[in-house]
Amino acid sequence: MSISNEQLLEMYYSMLLIRKFEDAIDLYAKKGIIPGFVHLSTGQEACHVGVVKALRPTDFKYPDHRGHGAILMCGTDKKRVMAEIFGKATGINGGRGGSMHVNDIEFGNMGFNGIQGSITLTALGTAFASQYKGTDEVSVVFMGDGTLGEGACHESINLAATWKLPVIYALINNQYAISTHYTEAHPQKQLATWADGYGVPNEVVDGNDVEAVYEATTRAVQRARKGEGPTLLEFMTYRWQGHFAGDPAAYRPEEEVQAWKEKCPIKRLKEKLLAKGESEEALKVIEDKANKEIEEMLEYSLNSPEPDPEEAVKHVYVGWEVESKK
Repeated sequence: MSISNEQLLEMYYSMLLIRKFEDAIDLYAKKGIIPGFVHLSTGQEACHVGVVKALRPTDFKYPDHRGHGAILMCGTDKKRVMAEIFGKATGINGGRGGSMHVNDIEFGNMGFNGIQGSITLTALGTAFASQYKGTDEVSVVFMGDGTLGEGACHESINLAATWKLPVIYALINNQYAISTHYTEAHPQKQLATWADGYGVPNEVVDGNDVEAVYEATTRAVQRARKGEGPTLLEFMTYRWQGHFAGDPAAYRPEEEVQAWKEKCPIKRLKEKLLAKGESEEALKVIEDKANKEIEEMLEYSLNSPEPDPEEAVKHVYVGWEVESKK
């Protein structure tokens, strides 16, 4: 599978944008300007970019609680994504969702919710709809190594395998479920083999190599579109920060963190592009473009109005209105 320099440059820009986006979110969360918890995917950018680049805009994406990167890749208005995280009225969901609950159905971003592992079941609905209607859209559900321990994952992959549903399980193994290393919670050395019991093809992928992620996802997508059922992909990567913004992550050895930072997916792609003949100047232009876009997002988000309190009671129930108390 050949990936052109032009495609790699697009991926480089996307990865830079995600990194800078989350750096900005981290900064304003620590300032107390962003409400609620924020979970960052710094160090995991190749997983989100490589997966979503292998999809069509009409495919269904289920980002998890560390899913800013996948959300930004869906085609949604990026400045409204940031405004949503800032809790502003101009946010993609009117400031109701915050960091963990951004969705945009128009672009196939089906959103997340607070019940860990539940989206692995929700994804069966869109996957079955694709099969029932005879279309070839696939459903991709993102999850972490901790989520794999949820019973919902077993139920989901069992049904997907039985009915040959077009689901791709994008397992981003960033080593830790909050503070528990995955080897302390699972007997398997590689969690991808967990799918063997369900007869589901699986693959272990270098999650810091965006080309490898893209190629593995493309293979899984092709299988799904042909009606051959689900695939589980395990992307081996690492989150540079704690479980949430502000978590000191004292449970991780410093030398381990530094070793993974040396494997930075953005650094690796930059080195690859330089080796392919791209210039430092050309890559600097891309970085400047990403910086400019982030500045525009921040200006938009910081200057956007707060939601009207009356808006809080809207969209609670479908077809019903809830009366607010003043």
